[in-house]
Amino acid sequence: GPIDSARFDVIAKIVDPDPAVMKKLTNKQRQAMLLPFLIERFQLKAHTEIKILPVYELFVIPNGPRFKQSSKDSQQGEGWGIRDNHGTITAHGFSMTSLAGLLTDIVHRTVIDKTGLTGNYDLTLKWSQDVGSDSTTDTFPSIFTALPEQLGLKLKPAKGPVETLVVDHIAMPSEN
Repeated sequence: GPIDSARFDVIAKIVDPDPAVMKKLTNKQRQAMLLPFLIERFQLKAHTEIKILPVYELFVIPNGPRFKQSSKDSQQGEGWGIRDNHGTITAHGFSMTSLAGLLTDIVHRTVIDKTGLTGNYDLTLKWSQDVGSDSTTDTFPSIFTALPEQLGLKLKPAKGPVETLVVDHIAMPSEN
């Protein structure tokens, strides 16, 4: 009903945040911080279900991979980092599971790691974020072309388990 078309501006503040802890939070952990607010203000009641939906499987192509295992200095911890900036990813000490999670956000479909690579890696990937652009004017290829060319990895369409959110109840919030 009305809540489907309504838009809300939420201004929230974390009391006494620890910058080091905040920096290490995943997107999922950051989103979970909003849950108490949604439950209180919108009377949200929801649950998750596993459904079989379209996914992408990430796997290594025959001449891949085209990146190096991280040195001991770059293992997840102090030397770990990622920069995702307008179609460029530079990662140090990054696992394939983490890359699959990042690709999920980029391709807007769950990506399942099927590479069999268990270490942490240093990699750089550049692609065009403009899906409808003219390929003759783009500097970089699409994400689907860039992965095999630059990293020796490929996304293959498949069906697989996806955790989905099912909203059981939600109501318009009261005025402030």
